[in-house]
Amino acid sequence: MKVTCVVDNTVQGGSSLWGEHGLAFLIETNDGHNILFDTGQSGTVLLHNLDELGVQPSQIEALALSHAHRDHTGGLRALLERSEVLPLYAHPDLFQRRFSRHGEKVESIGLPLTQETREVLATQARLRLNAEPAEIAPGVWTTGEIGSRSEPEGRSKRHLVREDGDWVPDPYRDDQALVLDTSSGLVVICGCCHAGLLNTLAHVRRTFEGEIVAVAGGFHLVEADEAQLEHTINVLKTYGPPQLYPNHCTGERAYVALACALSGKVQPCPAGTVLSF
Repeated sequence: MKVTCVVDNTVQGGSSLWGEHGLAFLIETNDGHNILFDTGQSGTVLLHNLDELGVQPSQIEALALSHAHRDHTGGLRALLERSEVLPLYAHPDLFQRRFSRHGEKVESIGLPLTQETREVLATQARLRLNAEPAEIAPGVWTTGEIGSRSEPEGRSKRHLVREDGDWVPDPYRDDQALVLDTSSGLVVICGCCHAGLLNTLAHVRRTFEGEIVAVAGGFHLVEADEAQLEHTINVLKTYGPPQLYPNHCTGERAYVALACALSGKVQPCPAGTVLSF
């Protein structure tokens, strides 16, 4: 399988792609299926980067969303307006409103649920909302809901939802990843790992019963302290460790810690990166 980072905070040097705080991956299977995982923060960047990569929206056969935050769903409407009617795989909590608090100000950061967006979704997407793992194409699965979370989650104190009229911490029930079942082993493609990187990997190993050979995407270690980073590294070693391609919300300090501790197993994954498995 071929995995291309379409949108990330950073871009490969000399690339004509654009960067933004967001994430999107294109998965191309050996038998010709094209699947987009997340849509970045804006349609402008997503469509520009797809065009630069020589990919037309009409060539995308299915879309999966890691979670509802806007830096992963902001390009959704623009994509659907230029695509055939797409199956859209996500968790049933996709449409729960999400917020972020900055001082006294609370702003919406979830899926843009304007009337126009709702109309586009109704006409241009076939919703496949499921908390269980779902097969999108041969060898490409969603993890489904990551329910067991004994390890630290990828949390932000700012992230909130409304329940019974009160502000409460976002439970991130909608957070999921993709699993690629390749001839080399299992490849995990993460969105933001709000459920926690180690929880996600444990869920994959338990559910798909294979060796995890690579992990790419946002690991949400940007706020992890030294103790958490050390623990994360030690647990990753029990997985081999797998080849790691961190980006988006992983954080520079976490990237350096991973790269120093897991020599030769960590590589950056800016927009334009192409991985083959």
